[in-house]
Amino acid sequence: MKSQKTTSKQVRLNKFLSDAGLDSRRKVEELILTGRIDINGVTVMELTAKVDPDKDVVTVDGEKIKTEEKVYYILHKPKGYITTTSDEKDRAKVTDLIRTSKRIFPVGRLDRDTTGILILTNDGDFANILMHPKHNIEREYIVKLDRELLDADKERFVNTGVYLDKKKRTFKKVYTVSKKTTKYYNVITNEGQYHFVKKMFNALGYKVESLHRLRFGDFTADHIKVGSYIKLDKQIIQNFLEKHVK
Repeated sequence: MKSQKTTSKQVRLNKFLSDAGLDSRRKVEELILTGRIDINGVTVMELTAKVDPDKDVVTVDGEKIKTEEKVYYILHKPKGYITTTSDEKDRAKVTDLIRTSKRIFPVGRLDRDTTGILILTNDGDFANILMHPKHNIEREYIVKLDRELLDADKERFVNTGVYLDKKKRTFKKVYTVSKKTTKYYNVITNEGQYHFVKKMFNALGYKVESLHRLRFGDFTADHIKVGSYIKLDKQIIQNFLEKHVK
């Protein structure tokens, strides 16, 4: 593609696509690199490419992309749904549960059988803030293990650390849900890596029998019926950003 003179209205292509609700910036970069994005009829595969939203026509797989009003949903994810916007196997998707004409996507991923809070939006910048490690957004889970957690292992998880992919990782906090129950634990972490909680417990020989995300940042879904959702007011999002983005 021929280089264009940069104007004040031009923005990075990945930002334009994520702002349009196509997906998170990380995901839209994959679309760019695989040649699925055209600007004015020319395929663009450079992550540094820019676009003028007022003048340029951007398409993905031939479909024109338009910017949309930003929307935000909290879903109480049930078992049996995958956190993706499309699936070749035609499995049930979390986006099937929300009635909207907007092109929304889930922020991060939960296993098919993991339950709890899932945020869906068409705001790529907001999704990036929630997921980027520098913002240290907490995730809290209720974990059921196949056996009771040893005190020595709890110490390793929180203080000493466990090696994953040759890097030492820790949980922020681990504590028992209730003195009346065994094998159930609350885990707080800032990590957003897929399967992170399961991988940590597996590293010390524990099997996670069930996983429920209780909290994502300041948001929770336990007041919402399983499989249902609520739409968040934009002021709530603004309050969250003012609190967490410095």
